[in-house]
Amino acid sequence: MAAKRDYYEVLGVSKSSASDEIKAQYRKLALKFHPDRNKSEEAGEHFKEISEAYAVLSDPEKRKVYDQHGHAGVDGRYSNEDIFQGAGGDFSDLFGRSGGFDSIFESIFGRTGGTSYRQQRGSDILYQTTITLEDVLHGKKMEIDLQKEIQCEICNGSGCKPGTNKNTCSTCNGQGQVRQSRSMGFASFVTVVPCSTCRGQGSIIQTPCSECKGNGKKKGSKKISFDIPPGVDSGDYTVPEEGNEMPEGINGDLIVRIRVQAHQKFKRDDMDIFYDQDVSMVDAALGREITVPTLDGTEKIKVESGSQPNTIIKLKGKGLPRMNSKNRGDQYVRIVVNIPKKLSKHQKNLLDEFQKADQ
Repeated sequence: MAAKRDYYEVLGVSKSSASDEIKAQYRKLALKFHPDRNKSEEAGEHFKEISEAYAVLSDPEKRKVYDQHGHAGVDGRYSNEDIFQGAGGDFSDLFGRSGGFDSIFESIFGRTGGTSYRQQRGSDILYQTTITLEDVLHGKKMEIDLQKEIQCEICNGSGCKPGTNKNTCSTCNGQGQVRQSRSMGFASFVTVVPCSTCRGQGSIIQTPCSECKGNGKKKGSKKISFDIPPGVDSGDYTVPEEGNEMPEGINGDLIVRIRVQAHQKFKRDDMDIFYDQDVSMVDAALGREITVPTLDGTEKIKVESGSQPNTIIKLKGKGLPRMNSKNRGDQYVRIVVNIPKKLSKHQKNLLDEFQKADQ
């Protein structure tokens, strides 16, 4: 389960950046990571990441959805092809018609780009959960019963009554799309649109399945298992293809929205955690060995004599792990010196003597 980086962070621009600035920054990064120029193993992934970010942020409508709802909003509304639809002209303009973008785009993103109809994709599902700081340390195995659209078991997703088959659409000859020509003056314009007869599927169901009414899918429940990795932070994470199912297409994703709840004892700052330890002014003055809690259990620390308020004691490696790494942060213990609000007569006399001796 991998977390997507913020699109603005990917391109190195701010949320207030104008479209021209975003375009210029994308061109700079795309030329740097274009696989024809950059032969490193990571170039393809970087190129894919920045191209996806640009395709969203260069489109006013998609950018608005992203600004309001983040990745979950974009992934829930647009398929992979929807995201890049309309941006092709920008990419060609940026790289030039002979810049090789189309071919490299197809090889990286797997787009067919030919005359075949677009493969449908199931919608994403948002699942929200709360975890503890201890879960962040150790990770957590999740198993949930998810209500979603699942493939019909009667027709195995075909939508046809068992024993029957789909017929090739005669309007589009199985292509799922048709060409329309329009004449404007001396020019003729040709556009490609989804076939209205088969709704872009390329085939027609003559005898629908009685269980799913020809949809190939139905409402149901499925047990989903996934791991929340150690080091996770609050945010959205993707479990690929565990969203609403799309028979003969691409399943949507399960978007897991994680909230790390506040801890009663510790405060978190990335990989480090902080803990306030109360000590008496006598212990701060004379020094003492004390036991403090950690996420792993307890740890003995020494409060040195003469410790001042807000003294910090570092426990190396007692913090949280970073995702996909064995390294751990540190725990910082802040010494909070308690000054008594009420003193007995004997205590006052002792402090008076101490004060006189110190003069």
